[in-house]
Amino acid sequence: MHNMSMNQMSCERRAAVIRCLIEGNSIRSTVRITGAAKNTVTKLLVEIGEACTKLHNETVRQLKTKVVQCDEIWSFVGAKEKNVPEAHRGEFGWGDVWTWTAIDAESKLMISWYVGMRTPDDGREFMADLASRLSERVQLTSDGLRTYKKIVREAFGTDIDFAQLVKEYGEDPSWEKRYSPAVVKSITKTPIIGNPDETLVSTSFVERQNLTMRMGMRR
Repeated sequence: MHNMSMNQMSCERRAAVIRCLIEGNSIRSTVRITGAAKNTVTKLLVEIGEACTKLHNETVRQLKTKVVQCDEIWSFVGAKEKNVPEAHRGEFGWGDVWTWTAIDAESKLMISWYVGMRTPDDGREFMADLASRLSERVQLTSDGLRTYKKIVREAFGTDIDFAQLVKEYGEDPSWEKRYSPAVVKSITKTPIIGNPDETLVSTSFVERQNLTMRMGMRR
């Protein structure tokens, strides 16, 4: 019989738990598969998150990235904002949450991310962190969120080629619209700072990454 406490858990057991979580298993199913206690799994999950953050902060520096794409992904904790119980309204850890992401368009490295709200203050923290990890002038593309114009200028000044890509969506008149994403009617590429290369103005890679993230976190 294996002792499954956190302190005495072998590296092999820890690796097995992490593999289960990475493959999308829930905490409860991970408990059933590995035999580890639920508290052990949740504590290990927190430890791994902290270790990954520390590794990222120490190693993802002085990047020679050329093209960066930014986006934000919506999710929620506990309940969607409109469904948060009255007793928990305004309480930290309940309701909507946004993750700001920045990806290297060539290597697909997630350079920076920030979990918070879709506010100018949170955007400012995110963009400052992104700028601190880059060593050369980059071309940056974001969506049409107005906040980006200010926070990019604050973080980079004029030492950047920045454009925004705005998609206009139409409504699909067919009955299939419930099961399909909205139809893109037009795309507008607008230079904001510097001289961005129009052929590189895109958010496709970061949107694909955010979709992968969403599918991995779905309930």
